[in-house]
Amino acid sequence: GFHDTGNAMATSIATKALSPRVAVALSGVLNLVGAFLSLSVAATIASGLVDTHLVTLTVVFAGLCGGIIWNLATWLLGIPSSSSHALIGGVIGSTLAAAGGHAVLWHTLVSKVIIPAGLSPVIAALVAASGTWLLYRISRSLTAGSRSHGFRIGQIGSASMVSLAHGTNDAQKTMGVITLALIVSGTIPANANAPFWVILTCALAISLGTYLGGWRVIRTLGKGLVEIESPQGMAAESASAAVILLSASFGYSLSTTHVATGSIIGTGLGKKGAEVRWSVAGRMATAWIFTLPSAAVVGAGAYALAHAIGNTAGVVVDLILLLAVATLIYLR
Repeated sequence: GFHDTGNAMATSIATKALSPRVAVALSGVLNLVGAFLSLSVAATIASGLVDTHLVTLTVVFAGLCGGIIWNLATWLLGIPSSSSHALIGGVIGSTLAAAGGHAVLWHTLVSKVIIPAGLSPVIAALVAASGTWLLYRISRSLTAGSRSHGFRIGQIGSASMVSLAHGTNDAQKTMGVITLALIVSGTIPANANAPFWVILTCALAISLGTYLGGWRVIRTLGKGLVEIESPQGMAAESASAAVILLSASFGYSLSTTHVATGSIIGTGLGKKGAEVRWSVAGRMATAWIFTLPSAAVVGAGAYALAHAIGNTAGVVVDLILLLAVATLIYLR
């Protein structure tokens, strides 16, 4: 939530449809609601990525370390990378280090994570470009002031839908990892759904993280890619919400960051005379490419350290290092 606030609210803040604090508070509440609407993505993460018979609690914890550290590093740089893919990459990396490639369910990883990661920003960009062109077309008789005022009101609804969609997809990844931990420890049976306390805890966590706000990412998405007007903002948010909600219904663990970025670029392509800053987009795309493997390397390293020291003591050492790295990045 702390990392991905910009996905839902950057365009509304950029066009002044909502004040920053109101935007993140609204997003936090709707993320909480959205987390209870679907468990398809959580099921994909819990039972569809790794062989639960070959994974231990130490492996899951090391994977979490990998995802968190990569998330914090990209947040420091203000790059909207995928927190979802960082989490998945960390778990895959620690699993590879612990049990080898046969413990990873490659078919599900490719079909429900990697392919959606590649297609989702393109689809979102096409939908947003078409929506932007259409909105400017049907409002061409209005004055600039009237158009801007009307679409700012509309953005409250479209931004709310993005936050709701964000909860149905991104909150599910953490639910899935905690459920995976419960499965491998024998607390719940394989293929079980996330218990209610897991859903509630993750929903509250992503809601609180959203309210705390990721201002660096908001600046990059809201101002760094395209100078956004309110019709573009509404088109981008509507496209993002539609793609994310559709993917959540199929259990696809796509990145809301990829979708939101694709939508914003699409609004630049759909508005005549708008300028897309491709250098910023290229820097973000580079971060996307490196997210899964980089988080996997950190996750594998965290597992190797924990295993070398001894699982219980090693996990404690990993936790101390994680807190130290997180504190240093935050202070920086």
